[in-house]
Amino acid sequence: MTRGPLLVPVLGDQLTPTLSSLSGCTPADTMVLLMELVDEATYVRHHQAKIALILSAMRHFADELRADGWRVDYVRLDDPASTGSFTGEVMRAAQRHGARGVRVTEPGEWRVRQMIDGWADATGLPVEVLSDTRFVCPLPDFFQWAAGRRESRMEYFYRDMRRRTGLLMHGDQPEGGRWNFDAENRSGPAPGLNPPAPLVFAPDAVTQDVIAMVRDRFGHHFGSVDRFGWPVTRGDAAQLLNHFITHRLPQFGQWQDAMLAGHDTMFHALIAPAMNLGLIDPVDACRAAQAAYQAGHAPLAAVEGFVRQIIGWREYIRGMYWLTMPDLADANALNATRPLPEFWWTGETRMRCMAQAVRTTHDNAYAHHIQRLMVLGNFALLAGLRPQDVSDWFLAVYADAYEWVELPNVAGMALHADGGRLASKPYAASGAYINRMSDYCGSCHYAVKQKTGPQACPFNALYWHFLDRNAAKLARNPRMAQMYATWNRMGEDKRADTIASAEAFLATLQPARPGWARDTSS
Repeated sequence: MTRGPLLVPVLGDQLTPTLSSLSGCTPADTMVLLMELVDEATYVRHHQAKIALILSAMRHFADELRADGWRVDYVRLDDPASTGSFTGEVMRAAQRHGARGVRVTEPGEWRVRQMIDGWADATGLPVEVLSDTRFVCPLPDFFQWAAGRRESRMEYFYRDMRRRTGLLMHGDQPEGGRWNFDAENRSGPAPGLNPPAPLVFAPDAVTQDVIAMVRDRFGHHFGSVDRFGWPVTRGDAAQLLNHFITHRLPQFGQWQDAMLAGHDTMFHALIAPAMNLGLIDPVDACRAAQAAYQAGHAPLAAVEGFVRQIIGWREYIRGMYWLTMPDLADANALNATRPLPEFWWTGETRMRCMAQAVRTTHDNAYAHHIQRLMVLGNFALLAGLRPQDVSDWFLAVYADAYEWVELPNVAGMALHADGGRLASKPYAASGAYINRMSDYCGSCHYAVKQKTGPQACPFNALYWHFLDRNAAKLARNPRMAQMYATWNRMGEDKRADTIASAEAFLATLQPARPGWARDTSS
């Protein structure tokens, strides 16, 4: 009797040939399963370009595996026999191939881990779940690092990752004598600043077929595929990384927080979607940036900032996600209950900063980190938007968004919904910050220097409204003391005028119609 193959499901964000579930397997004795699933495209209504990116990358990866000699069972979205779910397709494949067992790399998302934990019962087969070795820090190591700490701050974790990888280290000391050059990477846009055009990739025949299917099946979802240009192969992703190192990294650090209308990507790398799919190795990307510094091509501050985002923030966010789930998904420490406004989907607002952020998100499934944190996230925080609505939006609209990276950034970093476990204080700011870091305010309908009234920048009054309504929870935070001292020094009439101005603006917000992010028909 012939022994059946080992079934190795590869998830859509695991497109790496050295994946732990494939390591140690032999092509002749293994059946690799890739699945395009309706459930995964619609559990939130993902941006059209995000769906196209993932499905095209999966199809190209299947070809890469076949070229390397692997047997691949590829279930397409339009397969009439498909169940549309991970568990259903693993069950079908196990039966189809007479599999002797299932081997899978741990997923990035809590909800998928719950599915995998049920596969043994569903299939009647042994299921082996392996650590995702594409990350620097295994989850047990992170849990051990966080255990017993009163504050699990990223900076100290980041230093451990520097020591572990040897990146930007001079013996046991940080290169340049400092761990962090963030203070040198906060410049607003200089007059005449002209970032290089982003590198885009013309869709090949495979991607064109996927785009046509997405238009047909998911054309009602947010966003557009008209400008699709993301890398969908390992070779294209390597080319994008090299383009960043050559043309953008030297100026990335100084201008990484700056925003300019018409320059949606500034000097950013744009590699997060490819990295989160598994097309770029994170440490390899950091080593390429380090080599640029060693060759004198890029300054240390820029390279350190890039490395910190990857082996510091990215690894830390993943660890915090798994440490705090499933409670994080329902966290709402500030009791924010306002529904997401309709203009988050339509872009129809007179706030130019918000309109710009929604526009680039719609067109490109992309906005850079300051647009996300200090424009969109800041507005959501100040306006008291419901964290679950905001998290659904961020998860749906960005090409690089998976819950493990999106949820802690939104609920913890942007909205302080976790009560300060991730960030020591809320990232709240008035219009002055946006004015300093962008060119948005000069052509805005609202006056950024006006504090109250119908023509005043809404961020100004909303900032104080946020502090006032959350005083019982935030006033004792030492990092908030100066802000509350300023608020308390204001005259009673000025405070009343500010609160009235904020509430008048909040009353104009129209809730988003149901069904933008999740199907509400049932």
